Amino acid sequence: MSTPLYQLKAEFFKTLGHPARIRVLELLSEREHAVSEMLPEVGIEPAHLSQQLAVLRRANLVVTRKEGSTVYYSLTSPYVAELLRVARTILSGVLAGQAELLADLQATQQEAKPAS
Repeated sequence: MSTPLYQLKAEFFKTLGHPARIRVLELLSEREHAVSEMLPEVGIEPAHLSQQLAVLRRANLVVTRKEGSTVYYSLTSPYVAELLRVARTILSGVLAGQAELLADLQATQQEAKPAS
């Protein structure tokens, strides 16, 4: 019996469920990067970045290209960059809704304060 699509999707999103992996994918959405270029941008130890890149490689989200001793990474599909853009749009809407709610709560608190 094959794995249900929803389970495969869950595994896919688990792969995306790490801030360093998201940051790597964001960088690669712009252009291919060498590992040395990503290190200061991602802000983790080289060994940890290597582990995160391996997870992304196993999930077939990134591919490598070697030039001399330098390894370059790029996205396997432009849809990965599109997914990150869609996530940003969704989060912007959620945060805008939360900011509106916060403003309403603060306004309610100001109205409820007794006059000094």
